Amino acid sequence: MNDAKGSAASHRGLTVGIIACAVVAVVGVALWMVQLSGGMIQTGMRNLDSWGFYITLFMFFVGLSAGGLIISSVPKAFGIAGFGVAIWMSICCTCVAIGFVVVDLGGPLRLWELFVYSNLSSPLMWDIIVLSTYLILSIVYLWAYRREDAGKMSHTAIRVISIIALVVAVGVHTVTAWIFSLSAAHEFWHTALMGPWFVASALDCGTALVLIVVIALQKAGRLTIERSSMVNLAKMLAVFTCVDLYFFACDLLTSGFPGGEGANVVAMLVTGPLAPFFWTQIACMVLACVILFVPRLRTKGGVVLASALVIAGVFCKRCEILVGGFQIPNIEFADVANRMTITNWESGMSLFGYQGLVYWPTPLEFGVALGVVALGGFLLLLGLKYLPLHLTEKTA
Repeated sequence: MNDAKGSAASHRGLTVGIIACAVVAVVGVALWMVQLSGGMIQTGMRNLDSWGFYITLFMFFVGLSAGGLIISSVPKAFGIAGFGVAIWMSICCTCVAIGFVVVDLGGPLRLWELFVYSNLSSPLMWDIIVLSTYLILSIVYLWAYRREDAGKMSHTAIRVISIIALVVAVGVHTVTAWIFSLSAAHEFWHTALMGPWFVASALDCGTALVLIVVIALQKAGRLTIERSSMVNLAKMLAVFTCVDLYFFACDLLTSGFPGGEGANVVAMLVTGPLAPFFWTQIACMVLACVILFVPRLRTKGGVVLASALVIAGVFCKRCEILVGGFQIPNIEFADVANRMTITNWESGMSLFGYQGLVYWPTPLEFGVALGVVALGGFLLLLGLKYLPLHLTEKTA
């Protein structure tokens, strides 16, 4: 009786969540129409900082997607079954990432022009191709996963698809990193470690999101999973987070060592305009590792808190990467200084001297971004409610 009541309550909760996400998504679409009618001048982006909040969230959700697919593609290696939900999460995050590309392009027709006049030598085009392939493969992988679960596909076949999914998941995040690292004109981006940074961040934030959703589903009575499997996943998250911090520390030490060419980049992060993001990232990730490594703290609530801290830390890192690439100009006064080229022109030349942040999102950008995220939440909850993901299956 209690199980039936719990199931009914979770069903109603999903319905309420679906309706709420749909409403927010519609508001986001309306704000996007405002952006289309008034132009991109309504955003905080300008010629000198041509990417902003939308591309930051694009990077972030590609990481969540890749991390989720990596976790779901190697379930047997960690003794975890029934993780079709992780594949569905990956698909939803990919749709959100594509949505942010669309709203950043400035208009739907730009998407058509992107393919008609594509430049295959551009890393941007590589990313579009890989991301499209990745979305299709994720859908095929979910279909194959369900067929294997129903006994209609051999273990060898699903293993081959899992390996392909794993390779493509790593590849899509690596190609995304190349968009930045191959930009020699931006000092903060031009590093060979950008690829490892992105993949490491995908592993920790993707695993963190899987943990949060799995624990939430277990709390709602829609998923049963052994504690040993949950502990293994939490330990794995701790290791991934440490690796992420290690790569970051290596690059900072190399850049900031006395005589290093990147000392100004390190100063920008540690004591400059991006210091709040940097120290928030470090604090969140270190605290998460403490929670995940100490057995007494590794309760369900502790794991959810640690996972949320990791996701917050990775988001701060994405903000550092995006804004940091525009923060330090390689060529002083490379463009005409006016309100069309500099964000917050009301401050005059002070911002053009890069005394503060060169970019901050406008309320319109926040609203459109919230709508895109809500669309992803709508898809996720809709799938959890109607797709046959075997959420009530006991795992071993």
